[in-house]
Amino acid sequence: QVQLVESGGGLVQPGGSLRLSCAASGIIFSIYVMGWYRQAPGKQRELVANITSRGTTTYADSVKGRFTISRDNAKNTVYLQMNSLKPEDTAVYYCNAQLVTTTRGYDYWGQGTQVTVSS
Repeated sequence: QVQLVESGGGLVQPGGSLRLSCAASGIIFSIYVMGWYRQAPGKQRELVANITSRGTTTYADSVKGRFTISRDNAKNTVYLQMNSLKPEDTAVYYCNAQLVTTTRGYDYWGQGTQVTVSS
């Protein structure tokens, strides 16, 4: 059974920082592309950042220079360090694991963790 369990969300003031963690089980973590997505009320879910099995990273323009994604394959965990947080970063943040093989695709989601940026 695949599980992605996020933690680290909460309430933070503008300009503050949070670190999200996502612990994975039930998959060969090291070969998956791991990502963080977010969904604000009334908006579509969007990619925040992802990291390939080789460590190549991609970021949404809105978070470049403020957020950093990283992974620890020994701990089956992916992180999202969020600095200089803005009110518009408020959303539910979801962890995602993706793998595409020659025969099928795999796509798993966590339950989400709320991040609220407000004074």
